Amino acid sequence: MKKLTYLIIGLSVMFMLVSCAEDEEAEVILPEERFEAYVELWQDYDFDQMYDMLSEETKATYSREEFVDRYQKIYQDLEIDELVIEYTLPEHPEPLDGEEIVYPTTFPFTVQQQSIVNEIKFTAEITMVERIIPVDEEETISDWDVEWHPGLIFPELANGGTITLVSTPTTRGEIFDRNGKGLAVTDKVYEIGVDPGRFTENRDAEIEELAGLLDMSVGAIESTLGQGWVADGMFVPLKTVPADDDDYIADLMAIPPVIAQSQTGRSYPYGESLAHLIGYVGQINEEELENDEDGVYSQTDLIGKRGIEQLFEARLRGEAGIRIIVESETSKIGIAEKPPVPGEDIHLTIDAELQEMIFQAYDGDAGTAAAIDPHSGETLALVSSPSFDPHDFTYGISQAKYNDLVENPDQPILNRFASTYSPGSAFKPITAMVGLKDGAITQEDRIEINGLTWSRDGWGNYQVRRVSESDGPVDLKDALIRSDNIYFAQKAVEIGGDQFTSGLEALGFGQGGLDFAYPIYSSQVSNSGEIDRETLLADSGYGQGEILITALHLATAYTPILNDGTMVQPILETNQELGQSFADDLISANDAAYLRDALRQVVAGPRGTARKANIDAIALSGKTGTAELKQSIDDEHAQENGWFVAYPDSHDIIIAMMVENIEGRGGSGYVVEKLTSIYQDLYQ
Repeated sequence: MKKLTYLIIGLSVMFMLVSCAEDEEAEVILPEERFEAYVELWQDYDFDQMYDMLSEETKATYSREEFVDRYQKIYQDLEIDELVIEYTLPEHPEPLDGEEIVYPTTFPFTVQQQSIVNEIKFTAEITMVERIIPVDEEETISDWDVEWHPGLIFPELANGGTITLVSTPTTRGEIFDRNGKGLAVTDKVYEIGVDPGRFTENRDAEIEELAGLLDMSVGAIESTLGQGWVADGMFVPLKTVPADDDDYIADLMAIPPVIAQSQTGRSYPYGESLAHLIGYVGQINEEELENDEDGVYSQTDLIGKRGIEQLFEARLRGEAGIRIIVESETSKIGIAEKPPVPGEDIHLTIDAELQEMIFQAYDGDAGTAAAIDPHSGETLALVSSPSFDPHDFTYGISQAKYNDLVENPDQPILNRFASTYSPGSAFKPITAMVGLKDGAITQEDRIEINGLTWSRDGWGNYQVRRVSESDGPVDLKDALIRSDNIYFAQKAVEIGGDQFTSGLEALGFGQGGLDFAYPIYSSQVSNSGEIDRETLLADSGYGQGEILITALHLATAYTPILNDGTMVQPILETNQELGQSFADDLISANDAAYLRDALRQVVAGPRGTARKANIDAIALSGKTGTAELKQSIDDEHAQENGWFVAYPDSHDIIIAMMVENIEGRGGSGYVVEKLTSIYQDLYQ
């Protein structure tokens, strides 16, 4: 028995058989030799030479071009590769005296091949037909040709038909918070449309009301209704809307011509509060299709456009299934199928209720906030205010509404939690940690500071100003409680530019940053990455200068104070390791306890800047900050951003909150009130 697999050497073999009749020699070509040669050409994808081996009857039915093109197109469309044809040739028994040798002409075989739906395997058989070739006037020899039919490509083609690829849709993965609450889910939505025949005599008023509810222009609705195919009694779709607001749907349905057809679609249950983090999906555009090198999308697909929806698109989208079928006028026969692979569900560490609570506390104010578990590193909230409704972008936003968003001076499209800001005095505990580690600051150290301003020779008109005078020499605790700019400016200068910069780099400043799962800007020490002049160094010590930081990084940078010197690595997915260390030994345990006491006195002490946070519900600690965004030293009307970073005595959460434009609204105290109200609700 002879078994042939992928590699076959030789195209055809001629050999001599010794006959039983008086030592006469005759040249004989066996059918199996031609079969083997044909299989070798097939495995080499040499369809042109395969055609040369077909029977005359086959060639009369199928032209060379038809034969070759069909193989090439099918193999290309189905991405056929790794073709292996296996067969077993029969043994030839020794003939008895006077017996004629009858050689088999039909050969079974098995085809294995990789394709667009993985492996396809089938069995079939090839029949060889004899072709008589004259040698001279008296003698002939037999050769053998392949009796071919389309079933040798795939058995399902034996009775005709064409091969078609049918895509089987997949399901997009969903996004959940730490408690399993849906943040982006596949849910019931309504396709809102009208039956033109159901308009009343108040048609214009009904269209105007409908336009207002659907956030469409009257002109857009009229244009849709003016299409040639539109007729009374037909459903004319206008817009898809989420189904989570019963009153809104009821208002729509109260308009006589409106029809709501239920279907499934993407829904964002927490709407604006999580829009910047979760993002949205939308119809794929031409540019995205052109960049789709793997060909996984079609023109009708939805694709992540922003936020987690875009960031984790490859994981969320899933993989469509494919069916290979033979389609004829009377039937559809399946050849092979690759089932769809559903998209992966994403589970975030975010607490959706906390996120919404913080977002609502902004009440339309511009700003950002981040909340983190200081021990596990789990990011509990990432807030950007104001925001937008993600459903508008998924199901169609009017040009007027889009223009309003873009032209709004509060920039609701801007993702503030991914952006960096000047931290002001909320940065002072970070300077304290750098100084304590460096030795330029000690718990016992006290500085004599006189007056409200301080400068050094050679600084020209530059001065550092503090809010209140001290009663005597200033130590670190007093400087934190009263938020003394001069103390931290002097200490930064004492530390020195290089040491100050390297100390901040140990805390995650500079390139690389926090290595967070969501792309946020890296916090910076300065525009150049270096501090090369004393005035810039002095300003940096109390959180001004060119220091820029994200809310998440600011909250994270406080964690060494609660973890006895260890800064936790923030994480965003629940499957990430808890309690990872970003950096260790940033300060001693004794210094950490000292800073904890100082930050408690910022809230509870008589001279603390966050006394409004001293509530009965929970003992809070923290640090305020007001960042002045001056364009020059003489700028007296600069924008001010207010900060408050706070944590409870349970040490299970740190929230860093910033509100823009707090000038004339109580300074950082305005932010203290907002964040304190959140803690009041959390712990009451």
